[in-house]
Amino acid sequence: MYTTAGMDPSEQLLRRQAARAALALDDERLLGSCEVTTFIGGGPGGQHRNKTASAVRLVHAATGVTVTATERRSQAQNRSTAVERLRAALTRLTHVDRPRRPTRPSRGSKERRLEAKKRLGQRKAERREPGRW
Repeated sequence: MYTTAGMDPSEQLLRRQAARAALALDDERLLGSCEVTTFIGGGPGGQHRNKTASAVRLVHAATGVTVTATERRSQAQNRSTAVERLRAALTRLTHVDRPRRPTRPSRGSKERRLEAKKRLGQRKAERREPGRW
């Protein structure tokens, strides 16, 4: 969702560092570093939801991560939900995948796999009607 696959490594590093710095902030300072937009969220919820700007969108300027929360009829509850989602997104952004080291199956695992295949073949052979093939 918040991938950095198409970016050059220096830009990835800058985004990762900005995300780490943002995660160190408390909620108020994190909200201060974001662009907060309120809008009218559609969907079920009645007149209160359809006529008030209770939905919240947060855009973290340093990393470009955008999150929205439109579930509640209260703007304050949506804001706190959006902050939680932003923290989760920033946490995912800071994660670095370790490169996979290719491994070969051990001799024991090969023997177990072949033994299981033999057992399965014998079981199938026992189910066959005698005289056919």
